Amino acid sequence: MRKSALFLLGLVVTALVALGLVVLLSASQPFSRRVLDDRKGRIVQQLQNDLRHCRLQLQRATPEEAEAREAEINELERKISTLKSMPSSPFFFWKKQVIYCLVGVVIAVIVARFDYHLWRDWNLAKVLFIVELALLLACLCFPPVKGSRRWIPLGIVDLQPSEFAKMVVVIVVSVWMDKAGWRVELFRRGALIPGLLIVALVVPILLEPDLGSSAVVLIAGGVVMFLAGTRWRYLFSAIPIGLLAFTLVVFALPNRRERLASQYECLRFLSTKPKIEQVASDSSAAAKVDSQPYQKTQSRKAIQNGGIWGVGLYNSMQKELYLPENHTDFVFAIGAEELGVPLSAGVCLLFFAFLGLSVCIARKSEDRLGRFIATGMGFIVTFQAFFNLGVVCGCMPTKGMALPFFSYGGTNMISTFIAVGTIFSVGIHSGQDKKRQLAAKVVMRSVR
Repeated sequence: MRKSALFLLGLVVTALVALGLVVLLSASQPFSRRVLDDRKGRIVQQLQNDLRHCRLQLQRATPEEAEAREAEINELERKISTLKSMPSSPFFFWKKQVIYCLVGVVIAVIVARFDYHLWRDWNLAKVLFIVELALLLACLCFPPVKGSRRWIPLGIVDLQPSEFAKMVVVIVVSVWMDKAGWRVELFRRGALIPGLLIVALVVPILLEPDLGSSAVVLIAGGVVMFLAGTRWRYLFSAIPIGLLAFTLVVFALPNRRERLASQYECLRFLSTKPKIEQVASDSSAAAKVDSQPYQKTQSRKAIQNGGIWGVGLYNSMQKELYLPENHTDFVFAIGAEELGVPLSAGVCLLFFAFLGLSVCIARKSEDRLGRFIATGMGFIVTFQAFFNLGVVCGCMPTKGMALPFFSYGGTNMISTFIAVGTIFSVGIHSGQDKKRQLAAKVVMRSVR
């Protein structure tokens, strides 16, 4: 049964990767090279304007502000140089994604061969936790990119530690709860300490700021605590604290307030923009101003254009500079436009199968640690997937959360394969434990 679940999980992951590469190939490939060149030219022009503006500000800056301005200028110069050297190839993102997939597969194989029982050594889990926390804090030392400090530039690639924090929180909290044993029902061992471990990772992610990743880390840690047997009253008492913290963060970030206000009618009071109810087009009619964010509006149009059967592979119109981020966060909208309901339903079923097989492997595990880790990893991947699908369909506020196996990006792809490898590790090494136990029983009987 365990081998069957592992085999089926491998097939599901293979299908998701294959579909992701097909959709990304189309989403990152406009109809003509001229469109791609124009897109790159506009971005370079905008960056050059920002660079001139920063240089003017540097001339007027105080000595305290000069260092920050110089760092911003260096970052802009690096981006401009990178864009100018980028080849005008419609296969640029796809080729890099294939490399990320191959690296991810190799890492998943290595992780699968790693015996997850070694995490029972709390010192090893502690080192993992400290390294991840140091990386998250290091992000805050680099200049912001698109308003957030989420990346650590490493030259060839940019590292996003918040993606790995999702896996780290599952492993660390699982190890602690397994070590606690029956004491998980106590407040200190079962709620306070694991809660502090989760908060320690969530706070630097919120400071970046990255509400999506912080929510995943918080919920994933809560899921492991629930599986371990933390008392309900401790878990439910944390909900008001989390809601209060979320409210404070939203009010501190104007762009988040606008997103919530545009998404939910009952939260329109959060918006600070002047309300424009109508724009008169003639003496007898008026046209309402669309209050929905541009990305969400274009994403919905892509899905509507696809209809049931889609417009055909590589025939999407929304990817022609209408839908931003069509190769990252909104790649699913392009797939739904081109391949219609069959792709949409197939992707949903595959992610449901991924979660189901992860839970099946967890239930067959011979110890609590394996059950916690496998279920937590399966939950992380599935939660991110359906959160992204909710954003693309317009059901949730826009948030920069990638679609696993589909969205372009090295850190996200590698972290997803780490989760897959960890689930395989539980299935493989838990089965070996059972064989060792049976062999021991046979030896004991023969001695008697």
